[in-house]
Amino acid sequence: MSEKKKSMARKGKEIQLQREIETQEEWEDMLSKEGLCVIDVYQAWCGLCSGMIGSFRKYRLDIDDELLLLYAAKADTIDALEKYRGRCEPCFLFYAGGVLVAVVRGANAPLILRTITEQLAQEHKVLDGQAERKEIKDTVIAQLEERDKQMEDEEEEVEAMRMQFQGEIIDFGDEIDHDESEPVKEVSVVIIKPDAVQSGKAEEILAEMRNRGIEILRQEERQLTDDEVKNVYTHLQDEPFFEELCAFMTSSPSIVLAITKGKTGENIIKEFRDLIGPPEVEDAKEAAPESLRAKFGQEKYMNAVHGSDSSDTAARELAFFFPDFVAPKVEGKPKLQRTLALVRPDAYKNNKDQILAKIRESGFKVAMSKEIHLTKEQAEEFYKEHQGQEYFEELTTRMSSGPLLALGLAREEAISGWREMLGPTKVEEAKEKAPESLRAQFSEEGAQINMLHGSDSEETAKKEIEYFFPMEQTVAVIKPDAYGTKDEIIDKIHEAGFRIAARKETTLSKEIAEEFYADHKDKEYYNELVDHMTSGPTCFMVLSREGAVDGWRSLIGPTDPSQAKEADVDTIRALYGSDKLKNAVHGSSNPDHAKTQIAKIFGELYFNRDGSLKDETEVAIAEHQETTYEPAPEYDKTAKKEEKPAEDQTPQQPSEKQAEEKEGGGQ
Repeated sequence: MSEKKKSMARKGKEIQLQREIETQEEWEDMLSKEGLCVIDVYQAWCGLCSGMIGSFRKYRLDIDDELLLLYAAKADTIDALEKYRGRCEPCFLFYAGGVLVAVVRGANAPLILRTITEQLAQEHKVLDGQAERKEIKDTVIAQLEERDKQMEDEEEEVEAMRMQFQGEIIDFGDEIDHDESEPVKEVSVVIIKPDAVQSGKAEEILAEMRNRGIEILRQEERQLTDDEVKNVYTHLQDEPFFEELCAFMTSSPSIVLAITKGKTGENIIKEFRDLIGPPEVEDAKEAAPESLRAKFGQEKYMNAVHGSDSSDTAARELAFFFPDFVAPKVEGKPKLQRTLALVRPDAYKNNKDQILAKIRESGFKVAMSKEIHLTKEQAEEFYKEHQGQEYFEELTTRMSSGPLLALGLAREEAISGWREMLGPTKVEEAKEKAPESLRAQFSEEGAQINMLHGSDSEETAKKEIEYFFPMEQTVAVIKPDAYGTKDEIIDKIHEAGFRIAARKETTLSKEIAEEFYADHKDKEYYNELVDHMTSGPTCFMVLSREGAVDGWRSLIGPTDPSQAKEADVDTIRALYGSDKLKNAVHGSSNPDHAKTQIAKIFGELYFNRDGSLKDETEVAIAEHQETTYEPAPEYDKTAKKEEKPAEDQTPQQPSEKQAEEKEGGGQ
């Protein structure tokens, strides 16, 4: 063939490199094809894995195998790929004969191409009648399905409870809080081979594993079939000893294990590979004499133990040997807490920016903030437990001398972390014993009291946050441009301490969009905004939390994503927005605006003290008792009732707790 014809032929192949499929019908047609289908599953918002196209092109032209079929499948529009939606990590599915035979996550070109080679060779054998096709489960999706099943069971229980009432509960799907982002432990697969089992060494091997702190999650004795062995050792199929290996591995029972270690399982695959030592027994005896293969192996492939060599291999082997396996959740994750911080008037006036910078440098997120000017009476009520102390007059005078800053801080172990940053309560002691502490650095000359406050316990923090930031609701909207990342955004909502009290997903009509954004009607971008908001599905939520309006606006960042990235790269608009119009999310601008928007989208809703939604039965009882549906937040029921303070001022309530704080002039 001439070079010109070869070039034309190559161009023709390149055109067909990856066939696009976007519908369920096209997906089903693909599964009916003979051969190995390698599918790049992608999301419309992030596109194909472009980094693999060059590798695919070279590989496809080099092998020129008609059984290899390359596809690109849009998860957004294919029903069979619903569970794969909203994920930005590249995912490659391998189907043969209509069944899933392998999965690779991530743009790992060597692993993907190796898997193609292995599975293509296997499919040739299947079609030649020399092997059987082995279907696997995608472990990630299996875990999602298991979680969904648990959620369905819980929802059925809730529904059964609801049926005890005659009224219907208003419910938009978030009555039960679920942390969908809970991490799971890393897991590896181990095979104690026939030689070790037959020689009675299996118990010794298991004992050594346990002594190393390895946790055995699943254990099963089974005699492997020829197909199972060939599936596990496809990477060795070209070795001269491959047939002998298969005969050996099927000669008598093996013990198959799923293992992990510690609270997270991190590095279990590498750690176990180090424990078993080099594949060759003689090499193991020389290089790692304490390894399992050195101690219990015989020769060549009779080396006692097999262990997964990568996370992808472990996932494939788990799906192969334990298709119903669900990895356990990570244990002992550092506790995410919220605490209240007060920057008293003098420090707020003189050192606000420096203090806020140090707070952020220490890993705290400012979840809520409010400037408050206490009256003298409010300050006296706030610190009534200190009445009679010599510093009481100075304390209340300084606390009412100007605006102070109340902050809701969030971080792992926030309460102890913030108090450690503050240092000792007494200023002189702080300067002497902890000169780097905030109370030492930002003390006021001549002042007996310290300039910053921190909650001393979870109970106190909860009460103090509720005191300064009463429970309220806001509207959060995930716009069509960010709908594909809905799950990730909802994870961030939960992490920030919001309760999703009501939720509704819909594609807006033009009339509703115009009504929802009526405040923007005079803006030049109004028509474009309405067109965008009606272009696809939108997720509306009512969020409850102390200081919900300001807290949500702080979490999402400035309207312009470019400004959001400059202000804080972790804000939602910085992470998921692209421009002022397609900026991922919307938030109510103030409490009154929030109430108006809730009514427009959800109708009339009523809320409990904890921010959850009242059901109709509760509302009917409340109406009968003529009680209010939006009671003022409680802090100290014994506190004296006073007139409602002016806007942004603190109601009368909290009390200081620790005797140590009393001695030092308050927290």
